[in-house]
Amino acid sequence: MAGIAAWGAYAPRLRLSRKAVTEANAWVAPNLKAKGKGERTMANWDEDALTMAVEAARDALGPGDDRSHIDSLYFASTTAPFADRLSAGIVSAALTLEKSIAASDVTGSQRCGLTALGQALSAGGTSLVAVGEHRKARAVSAQELDFGDGAAAFVVTGEPGAAELLGRGSVTDDFVDHFRGDDGGFDYYWEERWIRDEGIVKLVPPAIRKALEVAVLSASHVDHFCFPSTFSGMAGTLAKTVGIKPEAVRDNLAAVMGEAGCAHGPIMLAQALEDAKPGEVILVAQFGQGAEALVFRATGQGRRPARGVTGSLADRQEETNYLKFLTFNGLVEWDKGMRAEKDNKTALTTLYRNEDMILGLVGGRCRETGVVQFPRTRISVAPNNPAVDTQEPYRFAERRASVLSYSADYLTFSMAPPNHYGMIVFEGGGRIMMDITDVAPGDVETGLPVRMVFRIKEVDEKRGFVRYFWKATPDRTAVANQSVQAAE
Repeated sequence: MAGIAAWGAYAPRLRLSRKAVTEANAWVAPNLKAKGKGERTMANWDEDALTMAVEAARDALGPGDDRSHIDSLYFASTTAPFADRLSAGIVSAALTLEKSIAASDVTGSQRCGLTALGQALSAGGTSLVAVGEHRKARAVSAQELDFGDGAAAFVVTGEPGAAELLGRGSVTDDFVDHFRGDDGGFDYYWEERWIRDEGIVKLVPPAIRKALEVAVLSASHVDHFCFPSTFSGMAGTLAKTVGIKPEAVRDNLAAVMGEAGCAHGPIMLAQALEDAKPGEVILVAQFGQGAEALVFRATGQGRRPARGVTGSLADRQEETNYLKFLTFNGLVEWDKGMRAEKDNKTALTTLYRNEDMILGLVGGRCRETGVVQFPRTRISVAPNNPAVDTQEPYRFAERRASVLSYSADYLTFSMAPPNHYGMIVFEGGGRIMMDITDVAPGDVETGLPVRMVFRIKEVDEKRGFVRYFWKATPDRTAVANQSVQAAE
């Protein structure tokens, strides 16, 4: 017996207006006008598949510091920032998981998110599955409008938890609907009718039937059917083919999010878990060189996420600047100015020796005085008691914090000027000078409640190395609560 004990999700705050995209490209691609409705999630310049997966995992794990119960970690993505570096290792360090955990990357197909979840459910023990996707498409393409960015995460245990696994079905077939070479370019797609009629319609139903057979259920028992596709009505067609009732087909979030690649099936599953009543059956399937299907029964138990899919989608900021989207995704070459001309080489020895501080935002607390500081050093900053070697690790990432002072700087280089940064003070002690992200001019003020987010700090374009650190972002839930209290 295995199941999902907890889940979480993440969607970037920025939402690119499809109308803005189609209007900007109407002169060259008027045929895209039909796709100009709704919006898609748009990763900020400092977000990628890995950072989004970390945020979804934090949503699933909850705010506590003790994560010693996690035995293994699976990170799934087809757009990981490194071709040869264990991305799951970066996720583990950001989440301050135990060094003894088993960690692996799962990739290579749009169904790899569900594959990773299925592997974790079969492995036993307590696992964390984090799936993130930041798909890039050529400018003025249908994929640019269809795609979206996002992540989901699940804590898997040997108990039923919030959803008990009932069955799993897989089909593996080298049906190439699209591919991307090892040069890291864009996906190349084959003809849509071929993908739909010879691929999805023929390869997905056998996986669904196998999963239902293992679960000893008929298709009519399914209450929630999750299937992501950029083809309109595809989920309904599959449901009719296998005998799932039409009302069980769930909205694929195309109008508000787009299709988040290998993360989209897991995202739809996460949203179904938010809505499902105890005893209801959830079936999630995804296509990709075959298909993967998982069947669950909701229990009504387990820990619900603080944000989840619903909360992430509700926290939105419309973006109508198409050029900003192109710039953030590296689709235009622009003059960054002299202030950007610096060598961003990362000292890998320093990164390793300070891994918990840089990737995990771990500082120190003096055992003698209780004084908290960042960074952790051999000598305590406690007034009148500079004790030596008395500090123990102290995690800042989940602490409440606020802005003490800040600057909005147009002189230093920033991918999204002005460059916001400031002194952040933490509840319980400690302060860190750090960048502030996901803000516009006028959003930041002294006393603003903030929370920590794991983001890209800098990119070494010469060597292809991505450097990560933590940043502050407005805690909009806390701000809203303060406004309500002030009104009362």
